[in-house]
Amino acid sequence: MSLIIFPAIDLKGGQVVRLAEGDMDRATVYGDNPAAQALLFAEAGAGHLHVVDLDGAFAGNSVNGDAVKAIVEAFPGHVQLGGGIRTRESIERWFDLGVARVVIGTAALDNPELVREAARDFPGGIVVAVDARDGLVATKGWADVSDVPVVDMARRFEDAGVAALLFTDVGRDGLLKGCNVEATVDLARATDIPVIASGGVAGISDIHMLAIHARDGIEGVITGRALYDGRLDLKAALAIAAQ
Repeated sequence: MSLIIFPAIDLKGGQVVRLAEGDMDRATVYGDNPAAQALLFAEAGAGHLHVVDLDGAFAGNSVNGDAVKAIVEAFPGHVQLGGGIRTRESIERWFDLGVARVVIGTAALDNPELVREAARDFPGGIVVAVDARDGLVATKGWADVSDVPVVDMARRFEDAGVAALLFTDVGRDGLLKGCNVEATVDLARATDIPVIASGGVAGISDIHMLAIHARDGIEGVITGRALYDGRLDLKAALAIAAQ
């Protein structure tokens, strides 16, 4: 079983940024041409992208739509999109525009039936984000923390037909502390849904560790800052992931 590497393009004000711990006031700008960045990842061999409309995650609706459209048009592979997708209309709109998967976080907690219906109508297209602060689900751009344990949230959708769970340890995201492999693997083992790891990838050792656990249900890993800072070589990561 190979691991999918998802280079991340996070959008804020139309720019490519990375946040520290999901804090919009702690953003590092890496470029002002998201489509060009998508092409660079494609040229390095990436077949998947993870795109987040950060402004949309806080606003509850699409804010960086033009940038997302440009990425989808430029990138020859699969684009996975999250951030502020909380209605049936927005889900349909993104699929119509060519997005391969949409990630639903806040709405999955507040309106689980939306997820169930979308997973039924768009097979393989719905990913549920289970973002964690100290083991509890964080929502609304990670600004709020619920009283729902991550594992409980994940198990709510085991029979819904969702494509994957996206697990982010918010306390590590954008800090290069290393991915929380243990918590990610624990979640994968606790549910029948494939899990995508996210948050804190620092280098090639994280890719090695996650690839080892692919058979435990780890489908892929999202990496952003490590790529932009040059700590992780995308071609090397893709080679390890394919072994």
